[in-house]
Amino acid sequence: MSVTQENGSFQTETNPMATTTAHSPRIKPLNNGIVAADNSAHAPLIIPPPTTLPSTLGHYLARRLVQIGVSDIFSVPGDSNLVLLDYFVAEKGINLVGCCSEINAGYAADGYARRRGVGACAVSFTVGGLSLINAIAGAYSEDLPVTCIVGGPNSNDYGSKRIIHHTIGLPDFGQELRCFQNLTCYQAIINNLEDAQWQIDTAISKCLEESKPVYISICCNVVSIPHPSFSIQPLIPFSTKCLYSQTNQLSLEVAVAKAAQLLNSAVKPVIVAGKKLRPAKAQDAFLELVDTCSYAVVVMPSAKGLFSEHHAHFIGTYWGTISTAFCCETVEIADASIFVGASLDELETLAFSLTYKKNKAIMVEIDRVVFPNGPTFVPILMKDFLQALAKHVKPNPTAYENYRRIYVPECSPPESDPGEALRVNVLFKHIQKMLSSQMSVISETGDSWFHCQKLKLPKSCGYEMQLLYASIGWSLGATLGYAQAAPQDRVILCVGDGSFQMTPQEVSTMIKLGQKNIIFLINNGGYTIEVELHDGPYNVIKNWDYTAIVDAMHNGDGNCWTTKVYTEEELVNAVETAMGDRNDCLCFIEVIVHRDDTSKELLEFGNKLVACSTRPPRL
Repeated sequence: MSVTQENGSFQTETNPMATTTAHSPRIKPLNNGIVAADNSAHAPLIIPPPTTLPSTLGHYLARRLVQIGVSDIFSVPGDSNLVLLDYFVAEKGINLVGCCSEINAGYAADGYARRRGVGACAVSFTVGGLSLINAIAGAYSEDLPVTCIVGGPNSNDYGSKRIIHHTIGLPDFGQELRCFQNLTCYQAIINNLEDAQWQIDTAISKCLEESKPVYISICCNVVSIPHPSFSIQPLIPFSTKCLYSQTNQLSLEVAVAKAAQLLNSAVKPVIVAGKKLRPAKAQDAFLELVDTCSYAVVVMPSAKGLFSEHHAHFIGTYWGTISTAFCCETVEIADASIFVGASLDELETLAFSLTYKKNKAIMVEIDRVVFPNGPTFVPILMKDFLQALAKHVKPNPTAYENYRRIYVPECSPPESDPGEALRVNVLFKHIQKMLSSQMSVISETGDSWFHCQKLKLPKSCGYEMQLLYASIGWSLGATLGYAQAAPQDRVILCVGDGSFQMTPQEVSTMIKLGQKNIIFLINNGGYTIEVELHDGPYNVIKNWDYTAIVDAMHNGDGNCWTTKVYTEEELVNAVETAMGDRNDCLCFIEVIVHRDDTSKELLEFGNKLVACSTRPPRL
């Protein structure tokens, strides 16, 4: 029996790429099919050699993942996926990362996919899958290609009406599949070998082409059985039909002419970048258009980091009344605008409060162009439209020049008095000084959102946040995955104490992997963002000795340094140490601040969100 589920279609061809990294474990073959990792202190595992032909399902899946660029799989072992994990350990191009919980494995795959372009996680049946599902929902909301691999039950249990463990006690144990049907673009249950190769290839192709998570459940008793379909050499390139139909040339020509007419007749047009630039793979095409048109360029908050902040016409983040200074005014007085890949959800639009001229705004989506009060042109791929439009727009720097006339540089927070309690804005002043092209910033849900938006990113400095799904605790696992995908970078994580308490265990995994992340734990005694929405005793959390907890995780094994700071002077010393003597290890800096020390942007954000959520019901 075979179970598959799909939503939509996908593109014609994906060029596979084989990737190995220096941080992957080295595998040496031993006698009699035994292999062992060089960096392991434990006895060798008896597992099948990775090159035996005819190949097995486990070996085939591992090779396919390496081929698309996955060199780390984030996992939690369980009885139904152990044999499959053996194959991942045996594959020379894969490093199996053991996480402390399934949700963190999902968050890590999310962060990994943001940097590497694809991610993967592997968990056990139902108890693992349902724990993973919240993280996969977030990856779906962010258009991230993550392959979710679940070790399924024995194939003989399907249709047997038996009640098996790791279920809710019903002979129908399809609850996990039905949950994932809503959060992945393709689902496959592999319980036979005849079509397993096709299902694996189809799932991976859809993951890449739709830039969404997929779900693959593999019955535990079929993983190590050889089948001729797994032995094809060389591997067939991924090739399938198209998710977004190829651009219709007539539609493209009409849309470009209409857009050029609107933009070229405007006095002060602007261009806005949104987060869908990433799944559309249209960042280069966007830059080409920007260089041609000379408009003032802004990004939506979720798109921070997708466009260089050092571009000559970049003016900041457009987020309504909490935008970068003078950015909101420039966008909302513009007599024409083009929004490219923007997601206009509740948080991105500050509770739907944006007041740009909607009757003069062109919306460019991944596969269509939408005109104000007019037609929608499909199918048009975003990058095709941007490249074609660049050949027809006239340079018009008026909006940018107006912005420069009214712009007043933001002042830096005043120096603290000796012994004065540390302020959050002072913390971020020093984080700004730390940033370089070899760093990336991860911002957790909460006040870190607003402070991090004000950071000026150096060239090639990465930045990530999860705004739409806004799952508290996401950032710690995402930092683990992101850092694993970019071992040459040093990742800075800004996280509050409430969010940290959701997922603290993966600091242990970071230490085990030898990551060099710098974690700023902002300790203000509670859920600050919730306090500004609606305060109550439930927003106060039990204070932990966070540095002591991380020291306990370190436990003398690994490279980790912790400190607790109360003043600006102590912070300066901590930063100097993290960037100097402790540059080669994980640094955990607990920052003690007042409970009510928040950004003005959070206060405004809270007011807008409360006003939106407390609207009276319709009569």
